Amino acid sequence: MTYVLPFTEIDLSDLEEVGGKNASLGELIRNLDSAGVQVPGGFATTATAFREFLRVDGLDGRIVEVLEGLDTTDVGTLARAGSRIRSLIQQAPLPAALEAAIRTAYEELAGSQPDGAEVSWAVRSSATAEDLPDASFAGQQETFLNVRGVESVLAAVKDVFASLYNDRAIAYRVHHGFAHAEVALSAGVQRMVRSDVGASGVMFTMDTESGFTDAVFITSSYGLGEAVVQGAVNPDEFYVHKPALAAGRPAVLKRGLGEKALQMTYTESRALGETVGFVPVPPEQRARFSLTDAQVEQLARYGVAIEAHYGRPMDIEWGLDGADGRLYILQARPETVVSRRAAGTVSRYRLHETARVLVEGRAIGQRIGAGQVRVLTSIEQMASFQAGDVLVASMTDPDWEPIMKKAAAIVTDRGGRTCHAAIIARELGIPAVVGAGDATAVLGEGAAVTVSCAEGEAGLVYTGLLDYTVEETALGSMPEAPLRIMMNVGTPEQAFSFAQLPHHGVGLARLEFIINRQIGIHPLALLALENGSPELDPGVAGQIRERIAAYDGPRDFYVKRLAEGISMIAAAFAPEPVIIRLSDFKSNEYANLLGGPEFEPAEENPMLGFRGASRYLSPVFREAFELECEAVRLARTTMGLTNIKLMVPFVRTLAEAEGVVELLAANGLRRGEEGLEIVMMCELPANALLAEEFLEHFDGFSIGSNDLTQLTLGLDRDSALVASSFDERDPAVKKLLGMAITACRAKDKYVGICGQGPSDHPELARWLLEQGIDSVSLNPDAVVDTWLALARTAPQPSV
Repeated sequence: MTYVLPFTEIDLSDLEEVGGKNASLGELIRNLDSAGVQVPGGFATTATAFREFLRVDGLDGRIVEVLEGLDTTDVGTLARAGSRIRSLIQQAPLPAALEAAIRTAYEELAGSQPDGAEVSWAVRSSATAEDLPDASFAGQQETFLNVRGVESVLAAVKDVFASLYNDRAIAYRVHHGFAHAEVALSAGVQRMVRSDVGASGVMFTMDTESGFTDAVFITSSYGLGEAVVQGAVNPDEFYVHKPALAAGRPAVLKRGLGEKALQMTYTESRALGETVGFVPVPPEQRARFSLTDAQVEQLARYGVAIEAHYGRPMDIEWGLDGADGRLYILQARPETVVSRRAAGTVSRYRLHETARVLVEGRAIGQRIGAGQVRVLTSIEQMASFQAGDVLVASMTDPDWEPIMKKAAAIVTDRGGRTCHAAIIARELGIPAVVGAGDATAVLGEGAAVTVSCAEGEAGLVYTGLLDYTVEETALGSMPEAPLRIMMNVGTPEQAFSFAQLPHHGVGLARLEFIINRQIGIHPLALLALENGSPELDPGVAGQIRERIAAYDGPRDFYVKRLAEGISMIAAAFAPEPVIIRLSDFKSNEYANLLGGPEFEPAEENPMLGFRGASRYLSPVFREAFELECEAVRLARTTMGLTNIKLMVPFVRTLAEAEGVVELLAANGLRRGEEGLEIVMMCELPANALLAEEFLEHFDGFSIGSNDLTQLTLGLDRDSALVASSFDERDPAVKKLLGMAITACRAKDKYVGICGQGPSDHPELARWLLEQGIDSVSLNPDAVVDTWLALARTAPQPSV
């Protein structure tokens, strides 16, 4: 009878003997060592050993008696049953043969470590069931860290066995239809990685919110990984583009700096009591990323190799050993939430009201939920929780799962997108806002709130029960569109989700939206700080230094942050074209950025002032514009996202047209090189009137109907006094639209429209189709409806 197996002798065929976690570790060690994937060695007890242990003194029969007829929805009864079973297991002795096998395996493993190395061990649980790969048993049982010495290992193994009957594990098996007797437990004993003095986190080989498969998502924080999994810290986040990684190019799409206020580290050995604890992270470390780009990309390569071996998206835990500087894979299991979603259907939640925002955090999922607030501070309060309540807690752990499935929404003070609350919320299809900071203090017990995760990266908790709807779209039934239907996208954090809609690319990606959201600092203020300008206000300089601390200086911050936004959108929609509109801030909008008032003029009518091409060409702003060019080059040339095209806004004269194209070329963005296309935004009457002449300098037009309408009709679209006269369907506007389209078609050049008009007025979209326009670029929420409307009105092919 086999009681123990070394990882080197285990693979996925041993699933029923050593469980999913241990089988996966053995599979990795045996098959991916040649690919450079490093996994710490260890051994696993078998299901045979566990069942033999349960037969001691009829222990299995007594467990069945306790579980018979148990109502897992009764939290109090569940807790008493779980406690009784765990007590029975902990009091029972290990069979002599099992104990001897563990001692032998331990001595062999300990003897294989480098001489003089102070070794500690992780003792992890690994549940067994026939269809385990399609169920997430993650976090259902216990893991014990920093275990030292064979006696402590033996004690930890028995504690792992007892954890099969944690309250959460019992409830989970009932909820998912697993018979208790069909699930056994294997204890994995694995060398500890010194991430207590390094870093650790979780990696998914797909985006967990949208299901986008061309990116690897990584979370990272200092110290042991349990802090990230539990949600005790708000970690750093990284996205890595798989195609760029495969091509050997820089591949980090996005970096998100987490708070990382605490780190979990070792306290005492298990033999002496508590094994781990939290300590504060020094402020200077919090302000830096916990991984370098090279380490992020190395982890992503591990993830891609593991995904390729398993043939499916994976959920992976990793650790950076601070002693040897190496990255290790600690666990790998199939991703079980996004991959279960019904293919070919898109659900869109729409909030139809707004109210005061009470708290804000990180959105998990893209749903909306509403109910009464229940602030829980301990597991003992769970009996008061009612189905449909909004669970508010500092953080959650697996013990909370029996009530989490009852919640309309979940809100936590702490945690990131791979914390326990986030993982369970995704699995249950419940909206969650994590890392909200002070939700437990701000949200009043019993208050009615609406939790919205349908508005981008930020999760918002509104006061009151607000009206919202859910729309289901079956993408498989979408008819062929009669022209290219593109999207207007200004928020990189929503790009992966928007790309799941039917589309032909992005017709308008507004660079100023990225600058405002992801940078928030005036580029000239950053350059002044880099150049040591005495004109920069010392208080502003201090705020800027604080914001850019994770980057190598002001220029590096601006260029990388801008490139991150560009590359997220370009990667999401690749290989379809993504038209990036160069920044089109007005002076009053630039003045709202940190440091902006010192560098912007006071204009009576900024809409007609210092903006667009004239700003780029001005000696006052040219150096700042060149930072934009550098960011575009980083995304397009260095990272290889050649689906990026450029659009130049607000070109008043032919001289400006010629000058800005020359300026772009001087900054490495030469029209025609590496397939680069540069289009002009046709938004002034002069652009349509001199369309043929302007097209000599560009590859086509993207019509901006908003500015074209206001300049044609001579009204301020921001003025409520004349807003009723603003209409893109006015005959004068349509005449200019027709002139622009005709000129582009005569020269065989691209012509599309990216203004608000087609999103608001389906009949205008139909008229544009009749004029022969190549594409319409719409707001994401108008794409499906407009697509269907145009398909219905398009001429049908004869039979």
